[in-house]
Amino acid sequence: MQVSGRINVKIVNMTAEQPPILKTQNLDFYYGSFKALIDINMEILPQQVTALIGPSGCGKSTFLRCLNRMNDKIPGVRVEGKIFLDGQEIYSDEMDVTDLRQRVGMVFQKPNPFPQSILNNVAYGPRVLGLMKRRDELDEIVETSLRQAALWDEVKDKLNRNAMDLSLGQQQRLCIARVLAVHPEVILMDEPCSALDPIATAHVEELILKLEEQYTIVIVTHNMQQAARVSDFTGFFWLGELVEFSNTSKLFTTPKEELTETYITGRAG
Repeated sequence: MQVSGRINVKIVNMTAEQPPILKTQNLDFYYGSFKALIDINMEILPQQVTALIGPSGCGKSTFLRCLNRMNDKIPGVRVEGKIFLDGQEIYSDEMDVTDLRQRVGMVFQKPNPFPQSILNNVAYGPRVLGLMKRRDELDEIVETSLRQAALWDEVKDKLNRNAMDLSLGQQQRLCIARVLAVHPEVILMDEPCSALDPIATAHVEELILKLEEQYTIVIVTHNMQQAARVSDFTGFFWLGELVEFSNTSKLFTTPKEELTETYITGRAG
């Protein structure tokens, strides 16, 4: 993707130094003999939006899926190095993967609601995990999650309607509500707007800016304008390597690496 013209960057007011909620240390990742990620070191701060940019096939989504071990489902993969969540190594034997994926939820590129009612989509996780004891608690979780996803006012009178009847933008916000319902610490978003029209994209971007008040968000995007609008920090990937990682405004206005500048000005990628 090539970008030209001025990129309007989100202004960030940085507060006191915080320990990272997620940290990768010398992370290498292999698909069989192919090394897809090379020595990735990154610290992701709590209640911040971190964007991952770079051309197709550069390792962004692979890295994202390492953060909640979604890559475990792929035959023949191998991970070297370490990833820490709140100081706990997520690839250690002590880490419960179900617990990890509750704490680090994921929103995919294409909306993937269950072919069930809107209510059952949001209630699924809390039911499976036993997060409530009474029906009124479940109703409260459903309403709160849909409100957080800016969808409640649009669906509150049709909670028993099939989720597949919603527009794509509404389906994606429903998928976000489904993640929120299990009380995650981190939300991973893999190009969440790529299948959406500009209006639906704007709704999701507004939602991201609201959600970072309570959650840590890591978003993969091909849209550099989007990364500049919503993120506090940005990592630029190229051929499996993290070329540069810094405050978003610095990366887009005064990048340290020549390759970063070449990419964001549209002369490469």
